[in-house]
Amino acid sequence: MPITPKKITAFTFFKLPSVYWLGVRIKSISEKECSVTVKHRWISQNPFKSLFWAVQGMAAELSTGAMLMSCIHDSKLPISMLVANNKANFSKKATGRITFNCTDGLKIKEAIHKAIETKEGQTCWMTSIGKNENGDIVSTFEFEWTVKLRTKK
Repeated sequence: MPITPKKITAFTFFKLPSVYWLGVRIKSISEKECSVTVKHRWISQNPFKSLFWAVQGMAAELSTGAMLMSCIHDSKLPISMLVANNKANFSKKATGRITFNCTDGLKIKEAIHKAIETKEGQTCWMTSIGKNENGDIVSTFEFEWTVKLRTKK
């Protein structure tokens, strides 16, 4: 059964409640890309009346991690996932609805395939670009994901 935006919303409610209550939502997910939105609201703002950087990070990470979760789910194998590093750049005040889009789904699929094949951990950098309603880039996040086939002890 494929992972859908509705299933991920339920997952965030139970496992990542701050993501759920701050209104971070997946709009679309496929093998190649994932789109996540979050709206600037009172609860998610910083003192400068724009979207707090950490909320942007949650949405950006979810746009990369959801594809990773889907790929692991499809493999039907016990694979661990963890963010090892991240980088962020903020280029414009984030107000209104911000959409984070990641198109690196095939990169992570390749890393998982290689982890299964070699039985060694793999890393993969994935980029998520946040744009406002006018299409202006407000922030860019990069996440280095690590994947590893779990072994039985």
